[in-house]
Amino acid sequence: MNQMKLKAVRHNRRKQGIRNRILGVPGRPRMTIFRSAKHIYVQVIDDLRGHTVVSASTAEKAFDGRGSNCDAAKKVGEAIASRAKGAGVEKVVFDRNGFRYHGRIKALADSARKAGLQF
Repeated sequence: MNQMKLKAVRHNRRKQGIRNRILGVPGRPRMTIFRSAKHIYVQVIDDLRGHTVVSASTAEKAFDGRGSNCDAAKKVGEAIASRAKGAGVEKVVFDRNGFRYHGRIKALADSARKAGLQF
């Protein structure tokens, strides 16, 4: 198996292991993160209804600056926390989506915590 395919298989295995253990319910929805090379995306999802409550990303028109660094992730974390509070969500279950809790993922989570979301 080539290296890139193996990397994708391992990522999907980690992702599925996490998703088997957590579930977003209306009182405590799941906050999931996707990190690409250029942008970072975050959604707050109610899994029972299959409904995205709020979302934020660096790809939005309102976002200014580069989307692939820790500073951008901090801004997205603050944005998702304020939007979630506006939608009446105070507590979430954190889903790192198979990514290591390091760098941009950690920066986003820490800024969301500082802005008032409880994990």
